[in-house]
Amino acid sequence: MENKNIVIVDYGMGNLFSVQKKVSKIFPNVIVSSNAIDILSAYKIILPGVGHFAKAVENLHQYKIWEALNQAVLIQKTPILGICLGMQLMAKYSQEGNCEGLGWVDGEVVELKVKDNLRFKIPHTGWNQTQQLKNSKLLENIPDNSLFYFVHSYRFSSNKLEEVLQNTIYESSFPCAIEKDNIFGVQYHPEKSHDIGLQLIQNFINL
Repeated sequence: MENKNIVIVDYGMGNLFSVQKKVSKIFPNVIVSSNAIDILSAYKIILPGVGHFAKAVENLHQYKIWEALNQAVLIQKTPILGICLGMQLMAKYSQEGNCEGLGWVDGEVVELKVKDNLRFKIPHTGWNQTQQLKNSKLLENIPDNSLFYFVHSYRFSSNKLEEVLQNTIYESSFPCAIEKDNIFGVQYHPEKSHDIGLQLIQNFINL
């Protein structure tokens, strides 16, 4: 393990170095890279992101990362953790830009809508409880109803309940974590979620 890297994928969509800083507290060999060779040789992959879905897809193609991710994740079965936009990119489709995603999990990304816009602001920003739906090594030593930090205006909508790991409620309930084989995604930001977020990152590294 000492000679293997955790690769944080750089496709020009923000918050890379806060993720790197958090991961490097636990695991020394962490690199931020847009290089396909790094992605294909990674021990584990983290796909973070903040911003617009369609622009992210464009960048993944432009940086020639799209094919490398599919090869690493679907063929080589490298464990991957998507964070925020990184999780959303794993879906089949997004309303944000009317754009197809990587299609690794059976779901779409839809606009986060609320009826009571005095109590519930968009974007959804801040701490929210999460409800665990199934057992997972990603959530070891993380109590049910733990608080994580969110920042988003779109949300994941799953077509397969068995792929949903956690829900959260922001006026209504929606998936905030997914798991399918070697593919993991969280809508919240573990790198901004203090000790509980660090535990989740530790669990991902330990997979």
